[in-house]
Amino acid sequence: MAHSPQGAQDPDITLLLEEWGKGRDEAFRQLLPLAYHRLRTIAGALMRSERPDHTLQPTALICELYLRLAGRGRAEWDDREHFYRFCARVMRSILTDHARRRLAEKRTLSMAFASVAEMAWLGRRDRDMADLDMALSKLEAFDERKAKVLELRVYLGVSAKEAADILGLSKATVDRDLTMARAWLFRELRPREIQGR
Repeated sequence: MAHSPQGAQDPDITLLLEEWGKGRDEAFRQLLPLAYHRLRTIAGALMRSERPDHTLQPTALICELYLRLAGRGRAEWDDREHFYRFCARVMRSILTDHARRRLAEKRTLSMAFASVAEMAWLGRRDRDMADLDMALSKLEAFDERKAKVLELRVYLGVSAKEAADILGLSKATVDRDLTMARAWLFRELRPREIQGR
């Protein structure tokens, strides 16, 4: 996508917005390269308030914006600033939708935890997925074997016998590791429930 220098593009953008408002699709296609620099700046500013490991990047955010704008059909703009403000709102909406999808995916994974009967409490809270990942990293730092056993049980749903075969351990060792790791995980993720007992 060609990037036009900001500055000389403004009169063209105003004219193209008027043409697009009259329903001329070609004006929309011509507008995109001219508006890219300003939209990229807006996207970058919005992304700075998101978490560092966000899966969307400013360029992808602009692509999503273009798709939504293309589906609008006729649109009326007071001026180019009105257009940019509208684009900023759309980009915020895209980020919100993206966050909702991620939460839905986490809930789907949380539902899969229900198959781990001895840890039925796992996955009942929206944040369990993120908390579990951090807890496993913490466990791995001081007991790598138990962390691997727990990972296999929780994420893959393998039995103790299957985990023993995968890790080259005896089933008795895996059973002990699972018992201790489950107790540790519950203490790590549900400390208040333990205190209330």
